[in-house]
Amino acid sequence: MKYGWKDTEEIAVRLCEKFPGLDPLTVRFTDLKNWVLELPDFENDPVLLNEKVLEAVQMAWLEEFQAER
Repeated sequence: MKYGWKDTEEIAVRLCEKFPGLDPLTVRFTDLKNWVLELPDFENDPVLLNEKVLEAVQMAWLEEFQAER
């Protein structure tokens, strides 16, 4: 299944799987961007990315992180 920047829930699940136990609020946006771009099946243009999108990804990841605790 391919997904992109608008699929924040899918990105959050994948990040939780890749970085279990890592608090998303401790991650710099530059690292977050790179990690998302490296996820399997992620397909989207990095040019479409902005701070608002990264904030949405971080908040979705935070919700997923908290649900797993």
